[in-house]
Amino acid sequence: MCRTNGPVPPTWTSHLRPGDQPDAVDLLAAESLPRAWARHFADAPERPALGDASGRWITYGELDARSRVVAARLAAAGLQPGERLLLCAAASIDVAVAYVAAQRLGLIVVPANTAYTRRELDHIVDVARPAGAIVDDDERAGWMQTARVVCRPEVDLDDGPLPPLDRAQRDDPALIIFTSGTTGAPKGAVLSSGNLLSGAEALRIAWRWTAEDRLVLALPLFHVHGLGVGLHGTLTAGASAVLLPRFDVDDVLDAVGDERVTLFFGVPTMYARLAASPRCGELARLRLCVSGSAALPERLHDELVERASQRVLERYGATETVITISNPYDGERRAGSIGLPLPGVETRLAPGGEILLRGPSVFSGYWEDPAATQAAFTDDGWFRSGDIGSRDDDGYLRIVGRLKELIISGGYNVYPREVEDVLLAHPRVKEIAVAGLPSAQWGETVGAWVVPDGKLDLDELAAYAEAGLVGYKRPRVVHVVDELPRNALGKVMRHELPGVRSADGGGPP
Repeated sequence: MCRTNGPVPPTWTSHLRPGDQPDAVDLLAAESLPRAWARHFADAPERPALGDASGRWITYGELDARSRVVAARLAAAGLQPGERLLLCAAASIDVAVAYVAAQRLGLIVVPANTAYTRRELDHIVDVARPAGAIVDDDERAGWMQTARVVCRPEVDLDDGPLPPLDRAQRDDPALIIFTSGTTGAPKGAVLSSGNLLSGAEALRIAWRWTAEDRLVLALPLFHVHGLGVGLHGTLTAGASAVLLPRFDVDDVLDAVGDERVTLFFGVPTMYARLAASPRCGELARLRLCVSGSAALPERLHDELVERASQRVLERYGATETVITISNPYDGERRAGSIGLPLPGVETRLAPGGEILLRGPSVFSGYWEDPAATQAAFTDDGWFRSGDIGSRDDDGYLRIVGRLKELIISGGYNVYPREVEDVLLAHPRVKEIAVAGLPSAQWGETVGAWVVPDGKLDLDELAAYAEAGLVGYKRPRVVHVVDELPRNALGKVMRHELPGVRSADGGGPP
């Protein structure tokens, strides 16, 4: 029923409630996202759906009515099902309404980072060729030269007759989300309505997401974390969400108290700021805190348990797959582990440790890029995640590093994540990134970029590395920096790490 390929993996049953039957789990029963949402429009029109920091709320009935109006306006302006609509705007009720309208109309939405420069946005426009664009910045609106329809999130266009809505099928493209571009030019991952629905349904089951839940959503809606998890999950569960245009510690904690919030989803940098706040203890009111997009340091895990009684649940996903792996809600949440495959998901480790995935939330390919699509899958149809993992005896997965970030020094493999984990335990290391540096003698040598917590003695750090790492894994260059370059979701952009001041050419042994 959940469209796995082969036998039901025993590990994902740990995400089910006691007594649930794995064979009865049908992640695609509603067929598509708009049809899943339509059930709540009809069954609970009075239930709160979306709010904002000002205390303004709309119900499911109002979301239904407003999205119908916007869909009619987009159709009257000439946009047809299957055409692309670029969406580049900060999170708000108006943006969410416009997005829901586009999905109901059958448009393919192309979310774009609101911080992109013209060069970066031009790349997306050139590749996706959107017929329409919704932007909240007048300058960016001027960049949409090829779009026939350009408007602000309010979609203040002429009204028109109501077109057919909610006709999307599971295999119809719904999103083109461009990869973060940490290893080259961003590619457009095409996610179908069925991919998105199955991803949201798996999380609804695994995280016990119900209509009684309320999420404070401070993640951007241009990425799968905020959009595919936060917004899709909320509306698929019939729950509610407070939309914040950006992350701010006090705004998040105010919402937790004022709006009776039960859920918070964030990235490690957000949790670090929450842990540093004197109000951190207010997180104890929440039913569930989830972290993703990058590893949550074990020390931060422990701090949140101590200060807020919150054992944060870590999960794993990708632009191409939505969320596929998660620590269990009721079972053990292991710091440093991404957990177990979600309902419907199969995983295996390839020779060398690369995590391979398949299941109904895995995309079918990149937009108009058959070479990249072919390279993304094995010959027998498994998605190549690019992440190197290890699996415990009881099925828990852990990320060791990225395949493309692997450092080969003197013929030895060095995974940056392992070195980072060791050095993060040093009391004077606040953040760290490890990457390979060219070496005439060794091919590559290990470099580290450290954000210190107070005064950092580099000789002491070197001795600490010597005690915990074999010679070829120890950083030969340490660069002290004020901050690490990160993308909008907290991932370190290793290719943007500043140059080192000196190098001693060290390497193995």
